[in-house]
Parts: sequence; C-alpha cells; structure tokens
Amino acid sequence: MPQQALTFEKTLIQPTRLEYLRHLPSQYDPQSSERLPLILFLHGAGERGSDLQQMAVHGIPKVADTLDLPFITLSPQCPVNHWWSDFLPALDALIEESIHTLNVDPARIYLTGLSMGGFGTWHMAVEYPQRFAAIAPICGMGYWAFGFPERVCEIKNTPIWVFHGAKDPVVPPSASQELVDELTKCAAPDVRFTLYPEAEHDSWTETYNNPDLYAWFLSHNRTPEGTRPRHEHF
Repeated sequence: MPQQALTFEKTLIQPTRLEYLRHLPSQYDPQSSERLPLILFLHGAGERGSDLQQMAVHGIPKVADTLDLPFITLSPQCPVNHWWSDFLPALDALIEESIHTLNVDPARIYLTGLSMGGFGTWHMAVEYPQRFAAIAPICGMGYWAFGFPERVCEIKNTPIWVFHGAKDPVVPPSASQELVDELTKCAAPDVRFTLYPEAEHDSWTETYNNPDLYAWFLSHNRTPEGTRPRHEHF
C-alpha cells in the first residue's frame, strides 16, 4: 500500500513553571500611579537548575540590589536540560503578568542576557518584536535552525547594543559580528557593538557594572509607531 499524506491536529495545553528572582527599586510604591521600566534578564547555561541563588553570581541578579537599579527586574531560572527557546511563551506571559500586577510601564520593557541567555535574547526579540524598547545580547548568537542570521532583520527597528569578548573561546565573537553585519545590511538605524579586546567569555561583568548600559536602556521607549528616544538618566 502506498504511503498516505495525512494531518494530525490537536490543541495541547502544557502547564509551565518558572522560578525567578525579582528586584523592586527602592522608589517603588505600589500605591503610586508612576509606571517604572522593567528588565527581563536571561542567565547562561551554568546557572540552569532549581536553586535561585545560583543566579546571583552573574548579571542583573548580582547587581540589581547593590546598584539599586531604577528598574523592576525579572530574572527567571531555566531548568536543567532546557534552553530559553523552550520557554519563550512563558517568559512573555511572565512579562504580561508583571504589567498587570506591578507598576510596569509597557513602553519601557528591556531584554538582556548572557551566553545561553544571549542566544535567548536574540531569539525572544524576533519572536516578540513589538514587546521590547531595546535589547542587549551579551556573548550570544542566533541559531540557523531558528532562521538566523537573516531573521534578525525582523528587529531592525529595535535599538540593539551587542557585547562580546574578542578572545571568547566559548562563543566566537564572529557570531555577534555576523548578526551586527546582517542588521547593517538591512539598514537598522540603532545598533551598537562593543567588542572588549582582552575579554574572554566573561564579557558580562564589565557590561552589567557599567551605568552607561542602564542609561542607554532608559533613553528608549516603545510607542505604537516604534521606539523613540527619551531624555532620562541613570
């Protein structure tokens, strides 16, 4: 009997659970009508697991309290044996829930991540191109299986600041350069690339300790017509 071409279709509902760390800035007042900016941070592969304190060693969870960042920050933890690509709808739902339960400004939502989280930053940004006012991927790359590098042009109008170490032995800096070059080809108007000449894989410590990153985030917000500059300082 010859093979038949058939279709299977069924709606599957799968519960998702993500543990996360949340930082509320010292000026946060739940009774106030003031809306505050939000950063979603995606950690690297070494912080996967079920212990939230594993995440406190790098990135936004490490500096949010000590720098008293003027953002609400969400730092979810990716379970072992998973990648951020497995949780993109859940991450977006976490943002949406925070908009409705906290004083979040929907026009000032920012995305950043390091290493595996840098991969996730690129991927989540193209999946939700209208969500973020600006993104900052650190030592990441775009997987060809998800349509990169060409697909990066879907976020050409999103302000992007890319960071990488020139001596990175884990994720080659050419991975970031490829995406920056693709954005240049599609005439992206607001793309920066910082290549640390002596840094290896850890290009995130200097980045997240730098007040310029947070000032840059705050200089952008998203309107129905796209992103536009703000005059606000960190």
